Amino acid sequence: MTDVVDYYVSPVSPFVYLGHAAFVTIAREHGAEVVVKPVDLGRVFPVSGGLPLAKRAPQRQHYRLAELRRWSAHRGVPLNPQPRFFPCPADPAALWLLAAEEVGPGPALDLLGAIGRALWAEERNIAEEAVLRDLAAGLGLDAERLAERAGAPDIRVRLDTLTQEAIDRGVFGVPTYVVRGEMYWGQDRLDFVARALAQ
Repeated sequence: MTDVVDYYVSPVSPFVYLGHAAFVTIAREHGAEVVVKPVDLGRVFPVSGGLPLAKRAPQRQHYRLAELRRWSAHRGVPLNPQPRFFPCPADPAALWLLAAEEVGPGPALDLLGAIGRALWAEERNIAEEAVLRDLAAGLGLDAERLAERAGAPDIRVRLDTLTQEAIDRGVFGVPTYVVRGEMYWGQDRLDFVARALAQ
């Protein structure tokens, strides 16, 4: 029986980016199917006690920067903790991810990785359609088709539905991985995800 991992993400999260390649490797090693589920953290945080970065205490903001540097070095993933185009709107990239998910989990995972690199390592504005088109084309995806689907009303409804689904399941941050009904929050919990998939 193939395990299915629900992968709740925001395309602008540095921690999603930092753990993404490692998670994809784990999922593939264990033959797990991954469903990429972007969510709107602007709706998740108010009902879960979370705060957007700008409203967090200075101590927390300072520690976050230290953690980003540590995990970047640990995982060997290039990252600028304070990139030029962050914060930026997450919805445009989230809608493109959902359009890519219609093609298949592989394209969605690949695009999520490319979006993370673009924002956190390449100083690109992932809220711009031209950037998203370029990233998709670079992966061999049909950028025109993805752009069309990303702008479709039903894709917007899908993002809203997934956000409510995440809230209903108790998701309060990203990345969150759900394996056989059990939730693991944070890319620093990937060891537990791997153990769950190995059972």
